[in-house]
Amino acid sequence: MERAFLTAWDKARQAAQALGIRLRPQELTLENARRALSTRRLSDGFAALREAGRLDLTLEALAVDRRFTPLFTDKEANEALTRLLEAGYRF
Repeated sequence: MERAFLTAWDKARQAAQALGIRLRPQELTLENARRALSTRRLSDGFAALREAGRLDLTLEALAVDRRFTPLFTDKEANEALTRLLEAGYRF
């Protein structure tokens, strides 16, 4: 499941970059994903994807995807969900 998540995250990042959205280079690991969701600070990439109408390409969208929710704590998943809802994401 972790490998599938990391593959999906990489594909989402590639799709975002194909749209011309600049994302901070980072090693794609589950630990880094959890770290990103453990803070209330939104990434620049999240803001850019919101502006582009592509919140589906965010880490947050992957974190609340049924396929991957077992990888995250309730706190991490709730943070992801809160960010998406506050940004107007439609499920």
